[in-house]
This record gives sequence, C-alpha cells and structure tokens, in this order.
Amino acid sequence: MIDHIGIVVSDVEKSKVFYTSALAPISYTLIMELPVSVTGTTDVAGFGEPDKPDFWISGGIPGESSTHVAFNVANREMVDEFYKAAIEAGGTDNGGPGLRPHYHPNYYGAFVLDPDGNNIEAVCHAAV
Repeated sequence: MIDHIGIVVSDVEKSKVFYTSALAPISYTLIMELPVSVTGTTDVAGFGEPDKPDFWISGGIPGESSTHVAFNVANREMVDEFYKAAIEAGGTDNGGPGLRPHYHPNYYGAFVLDPDGNNIEAVCHAAV
C-alpha cells in the first residue's frame, strides 16, 4: 500500500496557498510543516485528512529533483528487509532503517535512491 508521496515545487509558500485551496473540497488540509533545519534538505509541507499527511510538497527544481514514494509495511523487520534488498539490488542509501520521531514517535522508515535517483521508502507506523 502506498503510505505517502512527495513532489517537488519551485516555491513552497506559493504552493502551500495553492494546495490549501485546491485540496479543501476533498477534505485535505495542511497538517504538518518541517523546516530545512529538521529535514536537512528543504522545507516541506504535508497535506491530508486529519492526523495523516500523505501528500507532501518540498522545495526544489521540478523535473530535476526526485519523486518520493513511501510504502506502508506491517512491521519494522519488513523495513529492514526492504532496505537490505534494495541496497543489494543496486539502490543507494538515502537513510538507513530507524526511527524518525520528528514525524511521530513510532515512525520507523528506511530510504533508498533507485537507479534513477527517486527516493523510495518503506515505513512502519506500529509501536513495535
């Protein structure tokens, strides 16, 4: 199952205004914002239905930056197995398995760049 997806936008502030209005009729709201000081790369904003951002925008140059897709898995072992298999298949480390508490206390994910540089993630939200 797809857990969330991220796209690159040229102007995060302008895009936040656009998506806040455009997504309102489908009950999506701006739920979370993380500055570059937290992400380490760029400002991001997450939209979704209450309590679960699943559509993310991040600053960059559209067409020159990678797409981000995260797959929701049942347990942390599956995250670890995904990461190992992806690296063995030729992926590049983009953040090994571990907790990302800046998203929420139980967010356990791993990130790998595919051969085209897309950021692919497996994530488990379960407590353990």
